[in-house]
Amino acid sequence: MADKKWPETWQEINPGCMVFRPGNAREYHTGSWRAKRPVYDFSKCIKCGICYIFCPEGCISQDADGYFVADLDYCKGCGICAHECWTGAITMVEEGKP
Repeated sequence: MADKKWPETWQEINPGCMVFRPGNAREYHTGSWRAKRPVYDFSKCIKCGICYIFCPEGCISQDADGYFVADLDYCKGCGICAHECWTGAITMVEEGKP
């Protein structure tokens, strides 16, 4: 039997979410609808990890050089990382702008 992807009627909708298989969150890229995205200025970054701690989506991770970066496939553009960054290394820019 094939895995069901979407409910066929409203009565089949799971309250609060649409998860049909455990461990499948990586399949759902939720960053495609954000209006703003974080842009990092590594010359200001002190690698403190405050952005990582406060990110409600858990989409910030450390790269090979020790800097923290957001995975834009999952970042929803809330701006909490930029608000909490006391060095001003993160700014929020409109999606589609460089």
